[in-house]
Amino acid sequence: MHFLAETELEHLGFLIDLGVVLGAGVIASLLMATLRLPAVTGLLLAGAICGPFGFALVEDQGTINTLAEVGVVLLLFTIGLEFPLSRFLRIGKTLAIGGSLQVGLTSAAVIGACMLLGLEFKFAVPIGFAVALSSTAIVLRGLSDRGEVDAPHGRFIVGTLLFQDLCVIPMMLVLPVLAGSGTALDIVQSTAISLGLATAAVVLTYIVSRVLLPPLLRRVDKTRSRESFVLAILSICLGIALATGYAGLSLALGAFLAGIVLADSPFANRALTEVMPLRDVLTGLFFISLGMMFDWRALVEGPLIVGGVFLAIFFGKALLATIAAMVMRFPPRAAIVAGLGLAQFGEFGFVLLNNAAALDTPLFDVQGDGRWLWAAALITMFITPLVLRFSPHLAAGARLLKPLERLLGARGMDEPAKGDAGLSDHVVVAGYGVSGRMVVSALKTVGIPYLILEMNAETVRAAQAANEPAYYADVSSDEALHHARVEHARAFVLTINDPGAVQRSIDTVRRVAPNVPLLVRARYLAERDTFLKLGASEVVSGELEGAVEIMARVLRLMDIPRNLIDREVALVRERTQTSVREHTIPRATLAAFSMLKDLKIETFLVEPESSAAAKSLRDLNLRKVTGATVIAVSRGPQVMDNPAPTMPLQPGDMVYLLGSLEQVRDAICLLDTGDTPAQVAFATKVLHRHEVAPPATAPDGTGT
Repeated sequence: MHFLAETELEHLGFLIDLGVVLGAGVIASLLMATLRLPAVTGLLLAGAICGPFGFALVEDQGTINTLAEVGVVLLLFTIGLEFPLSRFLRIGKTLAIGGSLQVGLTSAAVIGACMLLGLEFKFAVPIGFAVALSSTAIVLRGLSDRGEVDAPHGRFIVGTLLFQDLCVIPMMLVLPVLAGSGTALDIVQSTAISLGLATAAVVLTYIVSRVLLPPLLRRVDKTRSRESFVLAILSICLGIALATGYAGLSLALGAFLAGIVLADSPFANRALTEVMPLRDVLTGLFFISLGMMFDWRALVEGPLIVGGVFLAIFFGKALLATIAAMVMRFPPRAAIVAGLGLAQFGEFGFVLLNNAAALDTPLFDVQGDGRWLWAAALITMFITPLVLRFSPHLAAGARLLKPLERLLGARGMDEPAKGDAGLSDHVVVAGYGVSGRMVVSALKTVGIPYLILEMNAETVRAAQAANEPAYYADVSSDEALHHARVEHARAFVLTINDPGAVQRSIDTVRRVAPNVPLLVRARYLAERDTFLKLGASEVVSGELEGAVEIMARVLRLMDIPRNLIDREVALVRERTQTSVREHTIPRATLAAFSMLKDLKIETFLVEPESSAAAKSLRDLNLRKVTGATVIAVSRGPQVMDNPAPTMPLQPGDMVYLLGSLEQVRDAICLLDTGDTPAQVAFATKVLHRHEVAPPATAPDGTGT
């Protein structure tokens, strides 16, 4: 009984710690929602307050480590689940070159700085690897909330973060090799063997995903049990993770490969849907556990050291990431915003440092001098949401990078072609995405001159190869707009995806050309009033246009008459934004109307021997006799709808009939023979009766 009581107390202690962590996470999330900051920042702060260096509400370090390890395993699993191997094969050169530049430059700079400070190479490498990584969870959440994932800096950030996630596994494989003894050749050979094992594991798991898992998951799916399916997914995850662990690789690598296995199976979408709630919970616990590692004493005892390390990490990473973005020919403003977005320390950086500290020969000391780095790294994560919010305003020094832009960029707007240098009465289209291409196509068709301004250098090069007047330019730059002769333009069309850049561009256009009509595409209706106040002439909301289209189509499916649909659309337009475009919805077929589902449309070809030849519809009296309606007559290439009743039908005419099955059948018979089927049947019956009846006998007994 005593042993049982102790066991229960241990379990109770674990549940108390877990309850404290979950409760702190809920409170922190509510607080961050009130302050309009990402929940991740609150989770980190909650962990710092509850952890052993805060109020010590959770004291069991084993519990903390367990939560962190489970969170890391599941986080890597979901990353693999969302990015299958087939998607990796489609990674473009922008992702590979930009990501490798950022990771390579940062790692090399940090390793060099550490060695200058007296650290050995093997101790500097883990720090360099860790600092090179950024926070995928924090940054992606911030970009998504601000609608900047598709902005130029957003595309570079997302691609670089994906490349960093790919680099985590080989980085982890290098750490135990560095901790061992041997010559440089031994280290290279060991690294090659480890990478070979990882490659073999990837190939093996890919084969398993194609051959073994589909029939297994189909068998589980046939049980119609959600619990069985979830258990099967988690079993695959843990099974592969443990198998790679026993093979000498990391559990994290196994979890990552397990995600790839499921991502390449036919059940990938369902697996991701089922795992999402569990992923969110354990990822939240992971961030709380990271916050628990924050040592307030380090900040109090060495504020200058922590501050110096923080500044070196944040601004050093920002500078190197900015250079990498400019090498990829992003404009200075977008490159600076991208650099600031990648300036923080990443969650996998802590994973790498923890693994380096847990080796038989530790490569990092978390409790010693490493605590300065640990504290500074966590501070970079705390301030990232604020940096993401204000980074567009922090990019005001973009002009300082003009020389580098000219060295690395595509042909800019400050170098217009001779034919574009003196344009007037043209339309400037800023943004060459789907909307921009449609506008340009229409302008080209009607013969109106135009210029294209775009911040994606690859898009500009492709457009220039197609002989389009496209230029690489920051549309919020006064110089770029002057070179585009905006003050002499007939209109300026703004279709870029970055809301912050849209506001700056509207302000700049109004300063450069206050009288030029300015048409803006907004993603959300809530942005409309802001853009109009800044000086936009007209704002078209993509959110509203999509909502109007869906509303009209739903009403059409409900068999609502067209005039009522038009009235509802007009009311929506009146309350929100007007449109000069006539509203159109797909024309419904007869089958779409339940009351008309029995009506048929049939055709009849008038031949020379047809009874209808040379007769008019009035002569045939088709509608009165059969109930069918002639809705059109085609004569050669001409189609006559609602034909005149006096028009005679000619051989070769195609007659289109509308009516029920019986009515259409009767009409075809009338057009062909001059009688309806009933009349033909009656005549046949009478004829048959006369043929079989005995001859009539005259009163005098003779035959008639």
